[in-house]
Amino acid sequence: MSAFVDEAQLCARGGRGGAGCVSFRREAHVPRGGPDGGDGGSGGDVWLVADRNVASLLAFRDHPHRIAGNGTHGQGKKRHGRSGDDLVVTVPEGTVVRDAEGEVLADLLNHGDRYLAAEGGQGGRGNARFLSNTRRAPGFAEQGEAGREFWLRLELRLMADAALVGFPNVGKSTLISRMSAARPRIADYPFTTLEPQLGVVRTDDGAEFVVADIPGLVEGASEGRGLGHRFLRHIERTRVLVVVIDLGPTAAEPPARQLSVLLDELARYRPELLDRPRLVVGSKADVADVDPEACGVALDLVVSGVTGEGVRTLVGRLAVLVAAAREAEGTPDTWVVHRPTPEGVRVEREAPGVFRVVGRQAERAVALSDLTDPSALDEVWRRLRRLGVHRALVRAGAGSGDTVVIGELEFAYEPEG
Repeated sequence: MSAFVDEAQLCARGGRGGAGCVSFRREAHVPRGGPDGGDGGSGGDVWLVADRNVASLLAFRDHPHRIAGNGTHGQGKKRHGRSGDDLVVTVPEGTVVRDAEGEVLADLLNHGDRYLAAEGGQGGRGNARFLSNTRRAPGFAEQGEAGREFWLRLELRLMADAALVGFPNVGKSTLISRMSAARPRIADYPFTTLEPQLGVVRTDDGAEFVVADIPGLVEGASEGRGLGHRFLRHIERTRVLVVVIDLGPTAAEPPARQLSVLLDELARYRPELLDRPRLVVGSKADVADVDPEACGVALDLVVSGVTGEGVRTLVGRLAVLVAAAREAEGTPDTWVVHRPTPEGVRVEREAPGVFRVVGRQAERAVALSDLTDPSALDEVWRRLRRLGVHRALVRAGAGSGDTVVIGELEFAYEPEG
């Protein structure tokens, strides 16, 4: 049986772009054929796409790397290289994408939502692209650009209509097994359930909704105690909460204390959770040693997962609450495409007298095949000036003779005069 995995790491790498070609037209009776080098193909992108048919992040546990296809090189006679194939990586609905520092980059909430995880490198331009009135025979082309590579953290927050919330060993697993076809592990010791369980509930009138059995919460769960954060995040997207109170003789706390602790932990984790529709349900009615009417808690109903008492009523009331919550939310009629914010060009001081220019556009400007060619160097300076690199170096405090590094190019800086 496959394990449920709700956290994983992903290394996404875009494909490398193909190099542009340096070529000149060679035909009989054409003594001065012009440049005809073709462009390299661009590398493929890595896309994360939410898919309702994917249940967990298990596919990334042992194989975290995903690499898109590379572009091919350009050729003579203006034959352009083929672009690399994009790689589509499917993830469950409700997957949150974070960077290595934990900042949220995208929230793939609905089926079809997409995130550009790693952009492929652009293909290099062939020498035919550098033909101009003053440059009649360019002998250089662009190199292909390397694809972007990122380590990402994927975090799944379950998409369930209702969630069973309660202390450990209060009968949530038995209850969900009665309500649906889910078959979680059931035993008489705390923390039998160590991962969320989903069950599809179908009513007599054809309604259908998903219930999640959340592993038991303990006091301090909002601060991480008992793996609280890993469990609580699966409650964030649920439409209805079912707070399960243990009425049995082995209950860890009195009913009133159970309810107080659970609501307090939910409020500490996400205060808005208390605004969700909820039912307070007393469990283990078959062995209850307290009077449900005088237990100190206003119970909405009392159930027994063992005998089935009250389960039918619970399903009916949940169906009504879920239908109302769905109607209030509406149904999205499109999907969301997330793309990283384009980065500009910036200058970083690496050491006294050493400056590095960072940014894909600047690095691409120096990615020419032959920087010993005076025409190629003229093209580099023209591009850098257009990008505002010289002004950025002045603002960063670069002076005459300082070292400037851009990609693989290193040179001594001289202010424009």
